Amino acid sequence: MFAPIFQKMPIYILVIDYILGIIMWTLIGRSAMNIFQKEDSEFFFMKVFVKYTNPIIKIFKFITPSFIIGPLVPLYVAWFFYMFRFYLMPYLMGYSVMGMLSFPLESEIAAEIYKVFGK
Repeated sequence: MFAPIFQKMPIYILVIDYILGIIMWTLIGRSAMNIFQKEDSEFFFMKVFVKYTNPIIKIFKFITPSFIIGPLVPLYVAWFFYMFRFYLMPYLMGYSVMGMLSFPLESEIAAEIYKVFGK
């Protein structure tokens, strides 16, 4: 299931990264969906995005500048999760520099895509 490089990682690193990655991509999805739907839309997926991301956005409200327009706030908060993953994950893995190993979730997804559509 896991690519060989991730078999050597402690499971807690993968769990932390997957949780942070899912939150980040959900926030990005909400911003993208907001291009086509209003936040109070009756569309099922928009309701889900809003329901699950509102608590996260409220946590970051104290550091969100007031000049950012509403539809971009989830993208702004997603940037924090990107930064957590980019700097925290290599630190937890014991690396002093960032690299491909900063994003196990995306690397795992890419490996599966390569298996399906690869050369």
